[in-house]
Amino acid sequence: MLTLLYQLKGITQTELTRRVGTRQSAIARLESGTYNPSLRFLKKVAKALDAKIEVSLKCDN
Repeated sequence: MLTLLYQLKGITQTELTRRVGTRQSAIARLESGTYNPSLRFLKKVAKALDAKIEVSLKCDN
């Protein structure tokens, strides 16, 4: 979803990395689901993409 979002915004992973102020590996790990980011980091990503953060909780039943 993250990849699609920044592509729709017309930016590259490298540009997103610059806007967020992080390393490219952090964005790549976030995309692959192997990174457990802080809320602070997610806020930076959302701001860089002019997007909002949504949280959804699901029951395992």
